Amino acid sequence: MPKKYFIETFGCQMNDLDSEKIAGNLLHNGMAPADGPEQADIIVLNTCSVRDKAVQKVYTRLGELKQLASRRKDLVVAVVGCMAQLEGEKILKRAPYVNVLAGPQKGAVMSDLIEQGRREHPAIGLRSDEIPESLETQYILRQNPWRASVTISEGCNRNCSFCIVPITRGQERTRKSTDILREIKDLASKGYIEIFLLGQTVNSYMDRVEQVSFAGLLRRIAAIQGIKRIRFTSPHPNDFTDELLEAMVVCPQICNQIHLPVQSGSTRILRAMRRGYSLESYLKIISKIQSASRSIAISTDIIVGFPSETEEDFQDTLSLLDEVQYDSVFSFKYSPRPYTAAFNLLDDVSDEEKKGRLEIVQKRQKMIQIRKNSTYLGLRLEVLVEDKARSRVSLAGRTSDNKIVNFDGPEKLIGQIIQVEIAGFSPNSLKGIWIDSSV
Repeated sequence: MPKKYFIETFGCQMNDLDSEKIAGNLLHNGMAPADGPEQADIIVLNTCSVRDKAVQKVYTRLGELKQLASRRKDLVVAVVGCMAQLEGEKILKRAPYVNVLAGPQKGAVMSDLIEQGRREHPAIGLRSDEIPESLETQYILRQNPWRASVTISEGCNRNCSFCIVPITRGQERTRKSTDILREIKDLASKGYIEIFLLGQTVNSYMDRVEQVSFAGLLRRIAAIQGIKRIRFTSPHPNDFTDELLEAMVVCPQICNQIHLPVQSGSTRILRAMRRGYSLESYLKIISKIQSASRSIAISTDIIVGFPSETEEDFQDTLSLLDEVQYDSVFSFKYSPRPYTAAFNLLDDVSDEEKKGRLEIVQKRQKMIQIRKNSTYLGLRLEVLVEDKARSRVSLAGRTSDNKIVNFDGPEKLIGQIIQVEIAGFSPNSLKGIWIDSSV
């Protein structure tokens, strides 16, 4: 009987793709997926460390696995990803039953590490190389038959004072554009219609050999037959170019939605965060996007309670929300991360104050989203049907500008792009009526 594996993923879209790469490697080497941890011979925790809450979730999960590991002496427990790179030996001290400790981008060698961990305990494969070739993965077990994530770069050169990514994922490395296009052409031949490009600062991509910029790469992908939608995350404001905006306007395959993290509405705090732009320069980019001939939805990230953030700084952030009218916002309390420049700053905003500010941001943004979503009433939109809705009765899909739409219809529609008329709305989604073209 083949050994069975179970993978639990914590964190972002990049971690989801890393888990698909790990699964592909294990399957290729004769292992099979398990229905749950109790049935597994190998348990892989693919971790995130961008905030302390994410790290604590993994430690909690390791505590839950302790009893299972004590009963199953042949069980292999692997902790991989950003937290493994950041915490290192701390994990082994708190959970000595962990067999494998591996950093990001180790999917291609995961079966070897597991076999080593089974024999020697522990096997350690933390990131030690910065070569682009480490980004190439031959085997990926895709979890979705029509939507695929594709790595175009890994790591980051920005060194924002609060961010752990350059430490956990290293300096930026980019894949060759020819390799990326070859992978996407292969996906298109297998029926994939939506491509999600991933990179820490995805729009800083540049193939210097072929002289292909990020905008150039998008145009080449848009020309691949069968690809209907292209998304990407997360761009950095300093790398947002007129060339990129033009590509988004003229290529309908590139979704008309962009996530442009701002983090704060205060130039003083942005400087302390080492973001590399002022509020004024950020708003100039927003103005260009909002003035484009194609309507483009904008989302962002907000951190409240960064060290030394005053009430005036916070009010600047609220003013930013009012001015831009974002389609959605991911907002968080500041969380000190070890080894970052901000870790040495006095965390002088109380947790109570952070919580209060976060609630205000989320309440303000909720009202903005209600107003924005109300403007969709009566519109007919193309929706890519993704799955059943949370109610498990209706279906749920997504528009090109990243609006979630719930509607009634048969499950055979999943994976298709259909027409839906918008008949209702809430802060976070739209309610639609499927337009059956066969009638």
